[in-house]
Amino acid sequence: MRERLVRTGVALVDAEGAQALTLREIARRAGVSHGAPRRWFPTHLDLLSAIAREGFAELAARVAEADREADRTDAGPRERVETLTRVYLGYAAGRRGMYELMFRHDLLESGRLGLRETSLPLFARLAALVAELRPGTDAVTAAGALWANLHGLAQLRHWGSLSLATGSDDPAPFVRAALDAHLGPAEPTR
Repeated sequence: MRERLVRTGVALVDAEGAQALTLREIARRAGVSHGAPRRWFPTHLDLLSAIAREGFAELAARVAEADREADRTDAGPRERVETLTRVYLGYAAGRRGMYELMFRHDLLESGRLGLRETSLPLFARLAALVAELRPGTDAVTAAGALWANLHGLAQLRHWGSLSLATGSDDPAPFVRAALDAHLGPAEPTR
């Protein structure tokens, strides 16, 4: 039943967004009484965290696959960061409701379900790559600034503000500008 409630929540967030994730609606769609989720999830927050954990696990799997491909092609740290940004922005665009839920830490403050153990390694991966590219700098701060930039890009693109202000919905030039700003200009290709 626990897995069924989480699967139902994942389907609901994909179809209707994070705002649709009420206990009552998840229970209704799972075909159980509105009180049934409390048996497996003591709080609404616990259920939302379990749903978000699925999103972080999927994003982590996509990043891991991109890392394996980067290993096969012997990609350098800059190329790996570029790939990570494409994976991140692709996830944000393709799984909009889940993406919104995953980064609503105001809703997901529960530490009981190990959500942070699923989410923080993704940021640590970015910080490690930034440390390779910018030795001697505060890689965590630089990675945080880059991530904030990418997150803002994903949000502005989703809301239509990016194309309204810039005339373009293509994230590539904005990603390049963000990477250059936070990591320094890319080495010219030979």
